[in-house]
Amino acid sequence: MPRGAKVRRRREHAGSSVRALLGNDRAAGPGHRRHRFDVAGADRRGRGAQAPAGAAPAQGRGGGIYPEYEPDDDAGFARIFDGTTLAGWDGDTTFWRAEDGVIVGETSAQKVVKTNSFLIWRGGTVRDFELKVEFRISGTNSGIQYRSTELPEVGKWVLKGYQADIDFGGEYLGNIHEERGRKPGHVVLARRGMVTRIADGPTYKTLGTIADATLLKGVVNINGWNRYHIIARGPVLMQIINGQLMGVTIDEDAKNFAPEGLLGFQMHVGPPFKIEYRNILYKKIGS
Repeated sequence: MPRGAKVRRRREHAGSSVRALLGNDRAAGPGHRRHRFDVAGADRRGRGAQAPAGAAPAQGRGGGIYPEYEPDDDAGFARIFDGTTLAGWDGDTTFWRAEDGVIVGETSAQKVVKTNSFLIWRGGTVRDFELKVEFRISGTNSGIQYRSTELPEVGKWVLKGYQADIDFGGEYLGNIHEERGRKPGHVVLARRGMVTRIADGPTYKTLGTIADATLLKGVVNINGWNRYHIIARGPVLMQIINGQLMGVTIDEDAKNFAPEGLLGFQMHVGPPFKIEYRNILYKKIGS
């Protein structure tokens, strides 16, 4: 066969092969063509290629990078309120009482708080620990004091130290507060939604954010029960409400850092209000 005829035949054969492939793609639809391309691309990229967008990640213990996550439980926690009395707790019984499985703190027009004071747990001091407690508030302000120190020169049942803040209006709820603490006195170590570091000085540094402070208020049940989960390990303090991380502080201020202290519930000055605490669970971490 002449050389020119051989070239033409090879070209015709190649053209018919291309048309056949295109025809098969068209018959299978555009999705099939994309699949052919994706597979080829994945082959070129190798086994490290990412799954297509929207594909479910690998799950389970049998393989993949994601284990089966489980909800936290209360293993290792001990109840530190007996549900019927204030045994093991110390505070002004003008305002504090136990009823129906709840610690109740209440003020009125006749029973007025003149200085912030606390119902103090006398079961020991807390160092590295976790605390889970449900609370409900009808007004004004309260808080959960931890790693705190008594100030008898100021008044009976008065504490200074770290506080998981609570207030009815939601301005301070979730803040990592310090009652009667370092300058300027009462100070917020981390506002709701912040991750902070406290250095010598003291100086207050922002490390990052969790979420918008206003939006975080949305996890709170107004007039209902909520659950605080406080975790303190060394200089790291974490506060969680209803499963939502609210604030983190790393306290590296050597002069003011408190490694250990008392636990208590706050009775705050202001208009009449009621604060309730129940299901109080404590876990000591380490020896």
